[in-house]
Amino acid sequence: MTREEIARYIDHTNLNPKASSLDIEHLCKEALQYGFAAVCVNPCRVRQAAELLEGRGVNVASVIGFPFGATLSEIKALETEHVIRDGANEIDMVINIGALKDGNCALVLKDISAVVKAGSGAIVKVILECCYLTNEEKVLACRLSAEAGADFVKTSTGFGSGGATIEDVMLLRRSVPAHMGVKAAGGIRDFKTAYAFIEAGASRIGTSSGPQIVSSCSLA
Repeated sequence: MTREEIARYIDHTNLNPKASSLDIEHLCKEALQYGFAAVCVNPCRVRQAAELLEGRGVNVASVIGFPFGATLSEIKALETEHVIRDGANEIDMVINIGALKDGNCALVLKDISAVVKAGSGAIVKVILECCYLTNEEKVLACRLSAEAGADFVKTSTGFGSGGATIEDVMLLRRSVPAHMGVKAAGGIRDFKTAYAFIEAGASRIGTSSGPQIVSSCSLA
């Protein structure tokens, strides 16, 4: 795998609440320099990122209901509409974890569907926060995400008690249709780790260490 190939898997991420406009500018410059698939920023930074990256081949992703997923579906939909208007073309939403644990499939489905609808064709990734779920709950969340029309399932916010694991990525890959992607995120900081997740079935890597991953690429 070349450096250019690994770069196209990466969502270059800065979701730090302390991130300044200069930090976002730096993130976008790195995304252009390395050819990353997307940047992922908080909603209040979408407009800046979209202006910096417009027409330059790097998507803008933002997070919805982040990081707990416990906001109302209507609020998630409204937040999605706002970031789309500001220039986002990818959405990383957090599932309603408590509703999933309650077995309230109707609410979880409604929650994801509301964001998919509000996204108006944007790529929607559903963050499951796997560290809090049983394997059965992960499989159920994958089924509901597919039913709602989401494009990806994603392992983690990076703010929970654990990040991505190889086992979770393999389980998610088996549990969604072939047309859906799997995004691994949380604790991925070097090429060896990123490549292992890709081999396990990840089609995107969420990380704040994109330049380090590309720079340490060792497979031709």
